Amino acid sequence: MTKKAVLSYLEPLESRTRGAAVLDALADMIERAGLEIGDRLPPEVSLAEQLGVGRSTIREALNRWEGLGLIRRRRGDGTYLSARVQATKGPVSTMLRLEGEALLRLIEVRRALEGAVVRLAAERATTRQKAEIAQLCDTLIAEVDAGHSWRKADAAFHGAIYEAAGNPLFGQLLHNLDQAFERSQESPFGRDEFGLRSFPLHRRLCDEIVANNPDGAFQAIHVILDSVEAEVRQIIAEGLR
Repeated sequence: MTKKAVLSYLEPLESRTRGAAVLDALADMIERAGLEIGDRLPPEVSLAEQLGVGRSTIREALNRWEGLGLIRRRRGDGTYLSARVQATKGPVSTMLRLEGEALLRLIEVRRALEGAVVRLAAERATTRQKAEIAQLCDTLIAEVDAGHSWRKADAAFHGAIYEAAGNPLFGQLLHNLDQAFERSQESPFGRDEFGLRSFPLHRRLCDEIVANNPDGAFQAIHVILDSVEAEVRQIIAEGLR
């Protein structure tokens, strides 16, 4: 399909809207034009002209999609679809669903990496490291129970597990994965309330590592990720904001 034909599926926005309206319009264009994974999107300048918005608005929207793994950019060549993009018809916003689906893909990767990490941690953790993991787990659960922001305590707990695994690349990879995931400011996936139900399950993970039980630690991390995945799917289904 020609660039002009693809652009015909875009209509100028009524106002110079940033954010959701632009993303919804682009998703609708992709769906109506029948673009598939590997297909190239029209240039940013053409998208901006067709929608009647600034090029920086289009670039910001595509940056968010790139952070979700929906597109990839090739320097000097263009922007290509790297995941399925479909407009949402109904109460769930397109961006909410796309963020949720991207998070589910991220969880798939985390299963593979973190499963290996906790096995190694359970096998290799020293007495000092096991004591530190247990202490940091206590701190994390206390912070959650008190209703405080848990992100710093969670990072410290998991960081201690990565250290105990004896391979710093695991921690770097998992940190980069999380940092790459682009959440909108209004996203329910970025709120402190998201993932709360998984924190009591961290106690089992801690106990299995301290007990030097690789199989138990492996099962525990998957139970945690099962909980997070179920919450993501629930948010998508209910259209929560």
